[in-house]
Amino acid sequence: MAIAGSTGSIGTQTLDVILAEGTDRYDVVALGVGSSIDLLIEQARRFRPGVVAVADESKRAAVAAALPDIEVVADQADLIGVADVVINGVVGFAGLSVTVETLRAGKRLGLANKESLIAAGPVVRPLRATPGAELVPVDSEHCAIHQCLRSSAGFADGTHREVARIVLTASGGPFRGRTAAELANVTVDQALAHPTWSMGPKITIDSSTLMNKGLEVIEAHELFGVPYDQIEVVVHPQSVVHSMAEFTDGSTIAQLSMPDMRLPIGYALGYPSRITTPFGRIDWSTLSRLDFEPPDLATFRCLSLAYEAGRSGGSAPAWLSAANEVAVEGFLAGLINWNQIADVCVEVLDEYDGAVPGTVGDVITADGTARRLASEVLERRMTT
Repeated sequence: MAIAGSTGSIGTQTLDVILAEGTDRYDVVALGVGSSIDLLIEQARRFRPGVVAVADESKRAAVAAALPDIEVVADQADLIGVADVVINGVVGFAGLSVTVETLRAGKRLGLANKESLIAAGPVVRPLRATPGAELVPVDSEHCAIHQCLRSSAGFADGTHREVARIVLTASGGPFRGRTAAELANVTVDQALAHPTWSMGPKITIDSSTLMNKGLEVIEAHELFGVPYDQIEVVVHPQSVVHSMAEFTDGSTIAQLSMPDMRLPIGYALGYPSRITTPFGRIDWSTLSRLDFEPPDLATFRCLSLAYEAGRSGGSAPAWLSAANEVAVEGFLAGLINWNQIADVCVEVLDEYDGAVPGTVGDVITADGTARRLASEVLERRMTT
């Protein structure tokens, strides 16, 4: 297997799963990173892949010198040729090429990079029909839905004809129950203090705004072909019920486990079988309650923005994803406050041109346009 983004949260936990299951069962043949070479070198020395990718040109020579017996390449998409299974743990739009090339090569993709599917949905969709191509979601919510649907009629052909509703659960992040006025001056550290999950900074901020959940709504539509009117979000602070599927007879099937990303990672590695290490096992004698409540759409506006972009279709999700990345970077850098993340996205979507991408190049163009507009919005807000 190949792991793109091997030094990030998903990548390091994938290696944890492999160690738990045994390297005789899973052979790591390729690792890829953007610029975190110290950990990459450590990983490569332990797992001995045949090839590693380093996107940062300035650091590639140092990796080649440290790993003289391992081939060093520039593009993480170049890892795909040597693997049967690819885990895409790259953060943000940069993961697009790994998603596209894995499916194009007819291989299994364990997808943790939601932005590439969201931004390039119209382009990725036909690639899933490539003989041998298989997309297994690594997000805890979509992995849960995948598990809930796998025994239902229409799962194999993607029609999901017995499904009445998909319910995605959201922890509510660190600011659940607080108003927009109360959140006007929250700090970066407060936004990064997620109550149940340990994730990278970008996805943690997205969780605090509920943009992460909004992007997951778009991703659920792309993954399972369920209309937006049949995808709902409910806040569930314990993060034990990872999502649910309701069927036409009124039955609801839910997937439950303690919060542990190694479970959905292991599911993607072992599918259609299950791994033997019980990540996320529940001690039912200590689990006293499960709470659910509707999301506050007035405070957490990013969720509604995602529904709006998803229903618009075309490049609108790509515009939203790009604008949000720029806005989150601005917040993390202290250039805007938390409430202005949604404001930036609103201003960019107001300029959406209605284009429908037909190629990867079209997606890249849409992403670039939205980033430029978001940067301009950010600059205006910094000067006012």
